[in-house]
Amino acid sequence: MVDPADAIGKAREAVSQRAELPGMSLMEHLEELRKRIVHSALYLVAGFALSWFFHDRIVEVLQAPLLRIGKSLVFTHPMDALNLDLQVSLLAGAIIASPFILYQVWLFIAPGLYQRERRFVVPFMAATVGLFLSGASFGYFYVLPGAIKILIVGFGHNFTPMVTIEDYSSFFLSVILGLGISFEMPVLIFFLAMFGIVSPRFLWKNIRYAILAVFLVAAIITPSPDPWTMCIYAIPMLALYLIGIGVAWWVHPSRRNAKETAK
Repeated sequence: MVDPADAIGKAREAVSQRAELPGMSLMEHLEELRKRIVHSALYLVAGFALSWFFHDRIVEVLQAPLLRIGKSLVFTHPMDALNLDLQVSLLAGAIIASPFILYQVWLFIAPGLYQRERRFVVPFMAATVGLFLSGASFGYFYVLPGAIKILIVGFGHNFTPMVTIEDYSSFFLSVILGLGISFEMPVLIFFLAMFGIVSPRFLWKNIRYAILAVFLVAAIITPSPDPWTMCIYAIPMLALYLIGIGVAWWVHPSRRNAKETAK
């Protein structure tokens, strides 16, 4: 039987916690959104300007996996070289500005969070940037060189390759950004669990479907048809899913409520 005194106490606590959240009108929300977008755009412009001074070096880094097999980029349109410089400067600028942009995102959503949830700002920013850079690094140092070697040297050994700037940059970005975004899985689970949309039990119960999805993604991005190479790409993503289950257990409202009840 529920103790009426405990029920009243919990209701008062919920009301007091809700009182922490400042009320904002629709116009105030729109003004806050405009402010955060403007600040984020300024950070992106600053990151782009800084990257432009080093765009030659960035292009060398981008082209390095191709140079290792004795090939270099060619272009078929007069604007291709300039477009590549602009693309790499914008991408590098976005990476440089990402911590500041993420902080603007956090400032926008923070008024809708309880005080105890706002302490996640530092782990959120560190995990988001760190996981993206880890995924991008994994793609650059392992996936991309392996893909180029297999596709050009392996399957294309009977032909003369002509790798254009446009095609190579698209392929490069698809691998780097794809893996960088894939490695954000624990951050996505963090938010879904914090707001009670998914639970650790749900994630563990449906792990077989997650394994299937991970191997499907690995099969798509793996350049080699052999299963061992596919497993090399799938294992990190499965590990991140398991880490996400632990994160969900840590931040899920049911655990926090149980901990507060025990107190």
